[in-house]
Amino acid sequence: MSKHKYTMQDANFWKITIGLGLSSFIIFAYLYVFQPLLPFFTNYFSISATQSSFLISFSILGLIAGLFILGFLSDRYGRNSIIYFSLFGSVIPLILIPISDSFYLILFLRFIQGFAIAGLPSTALAYISEEIDYKHAKIAVGFYISSNAVGGMLGRVISGYLTDIYSWQTTFYIIGIIGFIIALIVFIILPKSNFFIPSTTNISNDLTAFKSHLSNPLLFILFGLGIILQLSFTGIWTYLPFHLDQAPYNLSAQAIGYLFFAYIFGVIGPPISSSLANRFGTKKVRNSGMIILTIGLLLTMSTSLIVIIIGLCIICFGFFTAHSLTATLVSETAEHHKGTASSLYFIAYYTGVAIGSSILGPVYENINWIGFVLIVSLLPLIYFIFIKIKAHQ
Repeated sequence: MSKHKYTMQDANFWKITIGLGLSSFIIFAYLYVFQPLLPFFTNYFSISATQSSFLISFSILGLIAGLFILGFLSDRYGRNSIIYFSLFGSVIPLILIPISDSFYLILFLRFIQGFAIAGLPSTALAYISEEIDYKHAKIAVGFYISSNAVGGMLGRVISGYLTDIYSWQTTFYIIGIIGFIIALIVFIILPKSNFFIPSTTNISNDLTAFKSHLSNPLLFILFGLGIILQLSFTGIWTYLPFHLDQAPYNLSAQAIGYLFFAYIFGVIGPPISSSLANRFGTKKVRNSGMIILTIGLLLTMSTSLIVIIIGLCIICFGFFTAHSLTATLVSETAEHHKGTASSLYFIAYYTGVAIGSSILGPVYENINWIGFVLIVSLLPLIYFIFIKIKAHQ
């Protein structure tokens, strides 16, 4: 009997969708678990806001390195093994971090964790495109991206909540135990690849594939969009806790953690956008997401906490709409080495995280909040105009 790609009528479609959803959930909980605690760690280690943000950016640097290496390995040795490495390899540093009193050792462990985390984003989209029928792949991708949002949200909310009640060390142990259980579940349910064809070329040919993708103007624009989207999104979410930690707000770590419930709107964004994309076209809906993101960013200039919260909800909906459809476009546009193309997109995407989390630190520390928000808000709008101009050339 000939094999066919999975559709929603197949049990393995749901095993892949749920398995990658769980993986996405816990991986992105790990990645951002420090974010609401950054003001806490400035006092705990007597460091600046910019230095505290290194707890985010060092994991991102490790992730970027991992995307290069694990993307190559994924195209050679298969998707499943890299996904398993990502899940089990990323939980170990999380459990080791609480026993360290050295800020620099924690930064090293975050780099290692980021490297292991990279295994999932470097393979997940390629795995979906290979194993799931084209007409149903957007549903799986949308669920995967939504789980990304849920993990990022709950990782932040739980870390802020539990740290106020217990300690940051206890918080990390609890999240680590949950992560290990999820890794076991995914190891059991995730189907083996049926349509994966291992690359037999040498490294120089893979580097040629990188060059080929970067030389493709359509892909290059998508890679650039990944940087811009995350730079603005991460910039707001990294430095807003410092803004709200000060007068007149003086919010606690727990209260700041609750703000990340805005990610619920990031959860519903990708499924809605996938449905709309099938009707109106992927690019049109993606561009609408960029405009919505910009509107939400501008609302965070308000002095009203209620308006800021509304802005955060709009930001999450717009960002995850634009991101999920951009990721889909990368897989659809790449004609070969899809795993490499996905890796390049996420390298660009997480370069935006690194810039937004740490390089924007001096900007935040040297200008007022309104000036900072204006900078991160204008970037998606300017890039949107650039995309429209390129489309008409």
